[in-house]
Amino acid sequence: MNTGAPWPELSDALPRVLAMQTKLHRWAAADPCRRFDDLANLVYDPAFLTVAWDRVRGNAGARTAGVDRVAPRSVGADAGELLADLRHELKTGQFFPERVREKTIPKASGKLRRLGIPTTRDRIVQAALKLVLEPIFEADFQPCSYGFRPRRRAQDAIAEIHHLASPTRNYEWVFEADIEACFDEIGHQALMGRVRHRIGDKRVLSWVMAFLKAGVLSEGGLNRETITGTPQGGILSPLLANIALSVLDEHFAAKWAALGPEWTRVKRRRAGQPVMRLVRYADDFVVVLHGQRGDAEALWDEIGAVLAPMGLRLSAAKTRVCHIDEGFDFLGWRIQRRTWRGRTGKKAIYTYPSKKALASIVDKVRTLTRRAAHRTLADLLRRINPALRGWCTYFRHGASSRTFGYVDHYAFWRIVGWLRKRHRRLNMHILVRRFLPGWKIRAEGIEFFRAETVAIQRYRYRGTRIPTQWTSATTAA
Repeated sequence: MNTGAPWPELSDALPRVLAMQTKLHRWAAADPCRRFDDLANLVYDPAFLTVAWDRVRGNAGARTAGVDRVAPRSVGADAGELLADLRHELKTGQFFPERVREKTIPKASGKLRRLGIPTTRDRIVQAALKLVLEPIFEADFQPCSYGFRPRRRAQDAIAEIHHLASPTRNYEWVFEADIEACFDEIGHQALMGRVRHRIGDKRVLSWVMAFLKAGVLSEGGLNRETITGTPQGGILSPLLANIALSVLDEHFAAKWAALGPEWTRVKRRRAGQPVMRLVRYADDFVVVLHGQRGDAEALWDEIGAVLAPMGLRLSAAKTRVCHIDEGFDFLGWRIQRRTWRGRTGKKAIYTYPSKKALASIVDKVRTLTRRAAHRTLADLLRRINPALRGWCTYFRHGASSRTFGYVDHYAFWRIVGWLRKRHRRLNMHILVRRFLPGWKIRAEGIEFFRAETVAIQRYRYRGTRIPTQWTSATTAA
């Protein structure tokens, strides 16, 4: 790639970056032992920096500033000068990341999650590093991992569990696990050891290590060194977390490969010997197992021993063993084997929104429909419609029709209650005639989104046939 070329337009930079990424992915897949040198020139290549800046500026967190007090969306005509300065610093070895600004947000469990917000300049460099490193490491990642990976989603993880736990395969014991403070406790040396397995460019390695060691500015204004972990909130952090957690994927992939071909696995299952599969989404994972409860209980020590070299440990509060008939929650879903409705004696796997997920959308609707939250009905609909539509889109692939009906009924009458509070002098008859003609809620051309009308469609298990944009490009070529 010509690193001396002038700054390209985004329309020209995107295909150039995709072409280079496709080559990197193809080379990595062809040789699992290859170490990539001379990658730094790609990180500060004008095309990569242009695409990285577009990703940073279009990110949902672009309104938030780091310790530099500069939010990416506030950068206007100076973007070209910013990229040029960054490129010069990267080429001459003068680039050093700033501390991340710490921001704590409440978790559903009542605890606090610590986010690290990098500066605008650091976000651009992290995005450029990710553009270079991701296609290389994607060639090594196992198909059982779904979180923070291109073209993979939570529905794929749920579909795989549904596929494995079905009566024909009967993986009925579940080791449901969570890693304690994963992003905060990853060992830097162990992580960099796995990065060095693929990356030989010392400048790229030094940039990655510099981001890990950048430090934190707490909300109280105190500086804190980062001895372990990768800041949750950084663009590069999800990729680094997947690199660290791939030790778990590789462990279970090796156990699966050691079982031999399909007929030997069937023979082991019939003999009562354990056969297990891992399904992981970031630091949340389950191991579904065909065997006995004792085989699942033994995974406590086995998985703990695999994670220990990375400085990680299982969360005692969120890790447990259960039977598929008992059911468990994963990624907002409740997964449980039940008697098949209408078919006596037969059982099926049901996936539907968990109680916690239902409570979250109910709480969201309750918050949005408070009396003083909005000035007009149109303002309320502009806020509540996207929340309902996004929630229903996520859960429309399960047995969710009854839940959608409940959410629709609740949201409808909360809006009616909001109207009655805003117009206390109007009786119900006048209120319906003025604001609810035909019992339909609309204002200024915006109509209330009806959750009960969302069609339910089963998400099909894609297995190992999930292409990346780089394999797709290779196939097209």
